[in-house]
Amino acid sequence: MPAPTRPVVTGYPSTMGDDVQLNTTTLIRHAARTHGDQEIVYRTTEGGWECYTFADAFERIARCASALAGLGAGPATRVGILDWNSRRHFELYWAVPGLAAVMVQLNLRLGPEDLAFVVNDSGSSIICVDESLLPVAEAVAPMLPGVRTWVVMTDKPWDQIRTTLPNAHHFEDLLAAAEPGFDWPEIDERSAYGACYTTGTTGRPKGVYYSHRAICLHAYALATALRMSPDDCTMLVTPMFHVQAWGLPQAATLTANKIVLPGRYGAEDLAALTDALIAEDVTVANGAPAIFGPMLDHIRTLEEKPDLRRLRMMSGATEPPLALMKGFRDLTGAEVLQVYGASETTPLVTMNWSKPGLRARLSDHELVELRRKQGLPTPLVDIRLVDAAGQDVPWDGIAQGEICMRGPWVTTGYHNMPAAEAADRFLDGYWRSGDIGTIDPDGYLKVTDRLKDVVKSGGEWISSIDMENLLMSHPSVAQAAVVGLYHPKWQERPFVLVVPRAGHEVSLADLRAHLSGAFASWQLPEAFQVVDEIPRTSVGKIDKKVIRATYGSYYGTDER
Repeated sequence: MPAPTRPVVTGYPSTMGDDVQLNTTTLIRHAARTHGDQEIVYRTTEGGWECYTFADAFERIARCASALAGLGAGPATRVGILDWNSRRHFELYWAVPGLAAVMVQLNLRLGPEDLAFVVNDSGSSIICVDESLLPVAEAVAPMLPGVRTWVVMTDKPWDQIRTTLPNAHHFEDLLAAAEPGFDWPEIDERSAYGACYTTGTTGRPKGVYYSHRAICLHAYALATALRMSPDDCTMLVTPMFHVQAWGLPQAATLTANKIVLPGRYGAEDLAALTDALIAEDVTVANGAPAIFGPMLDHIRTLEEKPDLRRLRMMSGATEPPLALMKGFRDLTGAEVLQVYGASETTPLVTMNWSKPGLRARLSDHELVELRRKQGLPTPLVDIRLVDAAGQDVPWDGIAQGEICMRGPWVTTGYHNMPAAEAADRFLDGYWRSGDIGTIDPDGYLKVTDRLKDVVKSGGEWISSIDMENLLMSHPSVAQAAVVGLYHPKWQERPFVLVVPRAGHEVSLADLRAHLSGAFASWQLPEAFQVVDEIPRTSVGKIDKKVIRATYGSYYGTDER
């Protein structure tokens, strides 16, 4: 059930075409008609690179819609996609919603039980799966009674594919047999175009269903915030199965960018990904510090450093270290821009650009510190900070409150979640993020911690995020995580996990000295552990639930 909203006041009628619906089909059709020769570069399953145009893509998208309709897809049908950042995934981004069906993004990193929950909760009846992910699909298929059709996406001929999936079809054969044109319907813009399920560290995934209206408006907002134009080249680094790659496919299509689809890649492929970014003259990319860090390390090994002064890198998931932002700017000229959002917000709600007036007023040091903030609220999104009693706190950069949001691309409920269960996630029509933050007088949001992750010690709060980010600036630290662990005297104390840089050693004394300039002595950690890697969730966030479970009794056992 949607959260309460404010009353709507009706004024004098307009003469505009307000009944013309905002549909995703409009974006791709315009790109194909008006910028049909613009390139889409994609990585093949063999690891090479090929390209086609928006016009070529639109012809395949129309065939894909026709083929899916032949399999029974239509209004309100939920179609799951289990794929990497591929050409076919991009085509399904438009073909499925164009039928008034719902594109259900399936996180290929989920365990079988959670993945089965997402498919069953969404009511998906058709699933399109990349050949490389057939083992994942086959493992979960027995748990999916509602799935009646599987579509296998591969470059191989059908007689070379072996699968136990029932009622399976070959994607390319379906397209070859389909009609080249498709009569695209005009869809009620409030209809769901796609669905994403949250991947929190507690509880089952929660379904967020995005409307055509929401993603179209979000695309305009994102394109405006990034100052995108047909002169840009966008690389989709963030997985397309998570929060629609942050809405960047739609924004890049809206502004007729050249698009680069890196396909399947892992940590071992980041050097090749970086080389492609340089070769294709990418100017817009999205990702997390865990991806951008190794990319910067690769650039450092290059004899000739690339000129990437036009590159804007949207960085989310966790706050990027200042060393990362400074490294890209100093070596290449690229700008690492903090962005903030969530699955529930489509996801963009803030982006960090420095306002012209601030560049004239602030010192270089102050401008550097400004980059540590998550940024300015996006137009059309209203942000509140509320205290424990639900009262607004001032925007003074000091007072902390829970970040609450409302806007045309912010959810007002969760799929299949009872209203009573969802009630505590909303306040007067605003979605409660569970994040704590401040907003300064200039309007910049700073996320200080998660409500569940802030270290509560001796009646005071210690920001785990601020401590992590400062630790990451230590020259011997590659990665760091901070959690609050039970303490018999102080309720909780900070505990640190550190991954050292290659060839470096760290000590507790070094870490405490490094932190002492920003943290009081009582806030400093009393223990740390060197590890080979930091536990992370399926979308790259630090998995603090796992860390607490592993080290929970380090300071003592909670016997309350």
